[in-house]
Amino acid sequence: MTRAEIFEKLKEILVSADERNREAVEKCSEDSDLIHDFGFSSVNMLYLVISIEEEFDIRFKELGVSDFKKVSDVITYIEGELNS
Repeated sequence: MTRAEIFEKLKEILVSADERNREAVEKCSEDSDLIHDFGFSSVNMLYLVISIEEEFDIRFKELGVSDFKKVSDVITYIEGELNS
């Protein structure tokens, strides 16, 4: 799976975590800040972790999405897990 494909799937997950952020997510880039740009609550972040694990069939090891600052951090982590 390419980085671009991961990014597109991640954007779908970000929208499903909170539909009110659809416009922000559609305009987001890899430099977008997960907390500040999308205004996620802790519940949204938990949903995000679970959805990423299910979508990509990976498990966060000793990490959670709150350990990541930018969308690019999550994409890089997913890439690493998929390629390991």
